[in-house]
Amino acid sequence: MAGTASTKRSEGGMSERRRHRLRLEISREACRLFWDQGVDATSGDQIAEAVGLSTRTIWRHFRSKESCAEPIVMEGVELEMSTLRSWPPELSLETHFHAESTRIGREIDAVQMADNVLAMKMIRLADREPAIRTAWLMACDQVEREMAGIIAQRLQLPAQDLQVRLYAAAAAAALRVINEDVGAQLLDGADPREFADTSTRIAHAVRRATGGAVGDPITV
Repeated sequence: MAGTASTKRSEGGMSERRRHRLRLEISREACRLFWDQGVDATSGDQIAEAVGLSTRTIWRHFRSKESCAEPIVMEGVELEMSTLRSWPPELSLETHFHAESTRIGREIDAVQMADNVLAMKMIRLADREPAIRTAWLMACDQVEREMAGIIAQRLQLPAQDLQVRLYAAAAAAALRVINEDVGAQLLDGADPREFADTSTRIAHAVRRATGGAVGDPITV
């Protein structure tokens, strides 16, 4: 049926799903180039050549070469956010994160793993590249906005409630710090097995950031 999510068209006639896939493909190649040779040394023409598209197509989907990093950076927090979105009322955050982490570990594919590594690299690069830092902070802002909705639903309060917003800001900041810290250590050669408890760290961080208001099961 016309107008459904599966057939919704953007202004250029491209489905949203196809547009997302194309933006992600461009982002992958751009991020590889940014990491290998630096942002300043990378041009829009090089990104287009790496993807096999025209430079005009790149600028149709991104406002600047640096903004090409945004989809991959967002992928770096998507698993955490999808886990939070699917959090059932009857489970504690720790129980849910542990179960989802186990499931994701079994189901994640090589492409998703590679995207996660690229996201870590961009977050690391953001330390010295202000334009890439902007992409990371934009992703964190999106996390905070979604977190407000999740917390509001959990506490049965409006998303614009001041306490909800404060909880969301604190929880999003905690997730940002964990992602930056874990990613940096892994890129420096730390044994991934040392971070097997990352899902528990995230759950505990959200609980602490909200003063214990968010984390417990909801009982009727």
